[in-house]
Amino acid sequence: MGSLKPWARYLLLVVAHLLALSLGAVVLQALEGPPALQLQAQLQAELSTFQAEHRACLPPEALAELLGAVLRAQAHGVSSLGNDSEASNWDLPSALLFTASILTTTGYGHMAPLSAGGKAFCVVYAALGLPASLALVAALRHCLLPVLNRPGAWVAVRWRLAPAQAALLQAAGLGLLVVCVFVLLPALVLWAIQGDCGLLEAVYFCFGSLSTIGLGDLLPGRGRGLHPALYHLGQFALLGYLLLGLLAMLLAVETFSELPQVRAMVTFFGPTGPRTDEDQDGILGQDELALSTTPPDPPALEQTIPASEQTPAC
Repeated sequence: MGSLKPWARYLLLVVAHLLALSLGAVVLQALEGPPALQLQAQLQAELSTFQAEHRACLPPEALAELLGAVLRAQAHGVSSLGNDSEASNWDLPSALLFTASILTTTGYGHMAPLSAGGKAFCVVYAALGLPASLALVAALRHCLLPVLNRPGAWVAVRWRLAPAQAALLQAAGLGLLVVCVFVLLPALVLWAIQGDCGLLEAVYFCFGSLSTIGLGDLLPGRGRGLHPALYHLGQFALLGYLLLGLLAMLLAVETFSELPQVRAMVTFFGPTGPRTDEDQDGILGQDELALSTTPPDPPALEQTIPASEQTPAC
């Protein structure tokens, strides 16, 4: 495939991406289509039963208008079914969680500004806050990545691994650490605290948060009557989890992107011009790793000089 023209390589990449999108759509349609149809049929049956029992006192038009108002309010995060601990969506912890979801591009979706001023402020706040957040994450990544590279360099020296093997081991170790600390452990905590959330749903929520998908179908503290203090404490904990977890996820992605195999794939689809020094540096080509991955050469034996030829010290 090395003889392909650059335009053919880009076309191959686009076709592969479209095939991946199509495959994902077909799988989700097969998995989610039947449950959605079943839920829709169940809802229609319950609605028909309710209308048959209360048609005399509640006309169908009035019921449809009431359900429409409830659904419109629910789209903005306002629910008439919540208890007193969840009645306010714009208290300080909820507002902090909403701003964190903007700056981390999570966007859980259940909270949205209602006023025109709130929408305008969100636009300006995101336009100024997102670049600042990216700059902060880039600075933290620059400081933390050398620290995280030191264990891999030590293992490479001790086990005398090749640079490619050491890079793969380091990426696998960091990925396993991120999965255990920022996905599995928070999922277990969420599963234990929130009784109506299964373990798979908790893992799904944690991964969706760290990958900034934020579909909004799962929110911590919803669906179960929690004490107000515990509910607000959970929101503050989620705020810190989003900031630290996103940084950890970016460090893991950065480490995997510097693997020789990944860089070879990027080079294959990249331009065919001369490579720069930055492109030629791999994950083990950084200063803090390049000096420690190669075992030091044994010291050269000093030549023995006869005593008669040595220069006397002054």
